[in-house]
Amino acid sequence: MNQDMRFDRSKYRLVEKPREDRSAIPEGEVRITSQGKLRNYISYAIQCFNENKLDKITLKGMGQAISKTVSVAEIVKRRVAGLHQLTDLSSNDITYEWEPIVEGLEKQTSTRSISSIMITLSKSQLDTSAVGYQEPLPESEVKPEIPLSERPARPAPAATEGDAAGEDGASRGRGRGRGRGRGRGRGGRGRGRGRGR
Repeated sequence: MNQDMRFDRSKYRLVEKPREDRSAIPEGEVRITSQGKLRNYISYAIQCFNENKLDKITLKGMGQAISKTVSVAEIVKRRVAGLHQLTDLSSNDITYEWEPIVEGLEKQTSTRSISSIMITLSKSQLDTSAVGYQEPLPESEVKPEIPLSERPARPAPAATEGDAAGEDGASRGRGRGRGRGRGRGRGGRGRGRGRGR
């Protein structure tokens, strides 16, 4: 097996790595990808603190997901009060394996360096001397998440004059219904002008 970045990749195909077993991820660790939805990560992170009663969670992201990881941390800090933050940036070497689709060629590998971020959010004190430490936000900047079961029910929208119908239901109101107004009829085309008719 050779490691050469200059090989002709049109004659090779990338060997897919087995997907990581989600059950092996410890509770409180959130692995963020560029394809995942931001609101799902935020909801799970808040759930870890409020419902699962965890003291600490870890957000991890690589490559294009770094900015999304930072966004999740900033939003969660504004929903859960008293969170200390510790940020760690690093670079990981990812090795890819390529197998030939043409006879007579050997397998190839390529290595790519990808930046990664790990953000720890904790209700307990973290290492304040660390470079990536941030103290909790002031309480005035935190708006706790209200569980759905505790949210007040929304009042029904008031009926407008245009929506009110008579007892026989004949009134159409002022909606955008398909009346027989100034439309062009069923065919969609008028007779036109200046065509000798």
